[in-house]
Amino acid sequence: QVQFVESGGGLAQPGGSLRLSCVVSGNTDGVWSMGWEREAPGKQRDLVAVTGGDGTTYLDSVKDRFTVSRDFAKNTVYLQMNSLKPEDTAVYFCWLRTRSRTGRYMDYWGQGTQVTVST
Repeated sequence: QVQFVESGGGLAQPGGSLRLSCVVSGNTDGVWSMGWEREAPGKQRDLVAVTGGDGTTYLDSVKDRFTVSRDFAKNTVYLQMNSLKPEDTAVYFCWLRTRSRTGRYMDYWGQGTQVTVST
């Protein structure tokens, strides 16, 4: 089993910043990559940022504003969100991908943390 503790969400002004944190515990053997997804009502669920064995990638709309990073010793992944826009409003989900010794990938998600960008 894998458990997630997500924090850092809340309300921000347009142009402001938030920093999301996700602490992963449980069976984290074989972790391949970690990152964040987001989902807003009526909108597609998107992979926002991922970092791991295949490098680091970002959703195009956040590429120059968000930064994903990891603290390997603490099993923690962060998402620094700068220059926030109202369209960034969504529930953000911590995301984990593992890879078995046979090469099988498995994906896991946390419960999510709300980010609201508004005046």
